[in-house]
This record gives sequence, structure tokens and C-alpha cells, in this order.
Amino acid sequence: MRDVTIETVGDQGDGIAKVERGYVVIVPGAQPGDEPTVEIEQVQENVAFASIVGSDPRAL
Repeated sequence: MRDVTIETVGDQGDGIAKVERGYVVIVPGAQPGDEPTVEIEQVQENVAFASIVGSDPRAL
């Protein structure tokens, strides 16, 4: 698990975060500015897909 900051939303409506070395993490259900805790579920060469396991406490 790791914390990410959602920077933008992709064409499919999923949140997009960039982490070390520009690696992209796709997070369904996230919006720009969200800072969720996510669990990485699938890893590919330059992108990972994750699900939210915890929310940014400021969003409550």
C-alpha cells in the first residue's frame, strides 16, 4: 500500500497519479487533488492499476 496524489483524470474517468521516475498509477474513482491510500493490483511496464483502500482524512 502507498499514498498517492491524484493529479488529473484520464479519458476513461480514472484518477491518475505519477510517482517515482514518472511511473503512472491509475486509480478508479479518484479525482484531482485526492490523496488516497491505494493498493497496487496490476503492474505493467510503465503503468500500474490500483484500488483505494483508505481516503484522505481531509475529504471527510
